[in-house]
Amino acid sequence: MVASSRQGLAAVADCVIETRHLYKRFGKVTALDDINLHIRRGEFVAFMGASGSGKTTLMNILTCLDTASEGQMLLDGIDAAALDEEGRRKFRADKIGLVFQQFHLIPYLTALENVMLAQHYHSIIDESAACQVLEKVGLAQRMGHLPSQLSGGEQQRVCIARALVNEPPVIFADEPTGNLDEENEQRVLQLLTDLHHQGRTVVMVTHNPDLGRFADRIIRLQHGKYVGEERNHDNQAQ
Repeated sequence: MVASSRQGLAAVADCVIETRHLYKRFGKVTALDDINLHIRRGEFVAFMGASGSGKTTLMNILTCLDTASEGQMLLDGIDAAALDEEGRRKFRADKIGLVFQQFHLIPYLTALENVMLAQHYHSIIDESAACQVLEKVGLAQRMGHLPSQLSGGEQQRVCIARALVNEPPVIFADEPTGNLDEENEQRVLQLLTDLHHQGRTVVMVTHNPDLGRFADRIIRLQHGKYVGEERNHDNQAQ
């Protein structure tokens, strides 16, 4: 199955994410209805739609936090539907960096220890690498602080460092600025944009149209269906 998936991906140059006739049903409710997407390596893509449009459900399937009812999801040439639970856990550790709206930091661990926790799930502990990513997000002087000693913007930057530390091919950000003030929102969005300009693939879920301008491409969902997309040519030219 993986071999055939790779052949399918070859049809779209540098495709890192592909969904094929993806459905998600909760009882009689269809949350995702025949979603077919391609996301190229190095793109910054935003999923946008109102509450209940299916964007978070789609993100959960793309990150292997949930499974589709029908169809395929391929990431970096691997068919996630063919994996068992242990395979999906390893897949998440190897392939996916997650940034949540709710920071999900362990309150009794320092910023550095929270980042290193992601390494633990990857079976590699490298304090130097964890320090480097915290420096990269501007927290060199805050590594020893607990989450309660950090501002909301600083906590979100710890989350970004945690997502980066294992060098996954794709960074997923689910409403990453939803709990931040305007200044910290801009700082976090600039970090994601910088990662994109460095060649990372970034996929962001947002309901905020102002955030969409940071993406190369906006994919719009409504009532679980793909309803269109638009491209930001100014971003693509950078």
